[in-house]
Amino acid sequence: MEMLKILIPTDFSVQAEFGYLMVKKLEEKIPVEIHFLHVLPVPETVTMDSNGEIQTCGEIDVNYVKQQKAIATRNLNNLKSLYGNQIQTHLLLGKITDAIINFSELHHFDLIVMGTKGAWGLKEKLSGSETQMISRRSKIPLLSLMCDRSDLKINNMLMVHNFKNPQKEDLGLLHKFIKAFNAQLHFLQITSDDLINKEADIESDMATFAALNNIHEFQKHIIQDKQIEAGVVHFNQMNNMDLICLGTHGKGSIFHQSATEKLINHLFKPIISFQLKQA
Repeated sequence: MEMLKILIPTDFSVQAEFGYLMVKKLEEKIPVEIHFLHVLPVPETVTMDSNGEIQTCGEIDVNYVKQQKAIATRNLNNLKSLYGNQIQTHLLLGKITDAIINFSELHHFDLIVMGTKGAWGLKEKLSGSETQMISRRSKIPLLSLMCDRSDLKINNMLMVHNFKNPQKEDLGLLHKFIKAFNAQLHFLQITSDDLINKEADIESDMATFAALNNIHEFQKHIIQDKQIEAGVVHFNQMNNMDLICLGTHGKGSIFHQSATEKLINHLFKPIISFQLKQA
């Protein structure tokens, strides 16, 4: 099977370790190439050349940045000691989300894996998390999780989507997961409208989407709920999916501005978010 090139952004927290444990679970079924990336958050006035030398201008103390770089380098080396020399490590300076997105696209990663601490209430409204922001902006699929899922068995995968106006999408990663884990794929559409006389049309759209995207086996589910987030949670409570796939259009979710991002920070299930075409 073709190897997956996976990027794990790390701040050396337990959440980053959750990301690595999830990748090791994937490695049981799919060959993986694992890269860890740490970003030192510094202003644009601080740069690092190809030899790793730090330059600053303005009020930033170059010695302070060098100390932070030395600490980060030791921590990255510790990851190699802990996980083995087969992992690759990288250190960048700059804005965290920009650096992760640019690095992942420049080096053609197949998947970004991030643990998230979650965010609720005022904190979420003010800033959200790096994971949310990356899910919104990244062209590379993102797998996020909030806890240790090293015991996970991927038997049922849920794809939450608005199947109206179906198109051919880039679902290569989804196909690899289905094949590797021999997983059952479930389609779910959540609507706030009355379902009377609409279920047949939605199921027809699902079938067209599946045909366009070379999906041969799937189960259809349609539920009525006022909010996408609540609908996914309620469906999962009844059906206990193992992995949830959500599409975005880069400005928020396909459903409304923040459904995907809210689920990333609130649902204790691994979630893959990926960009879809505009309908």
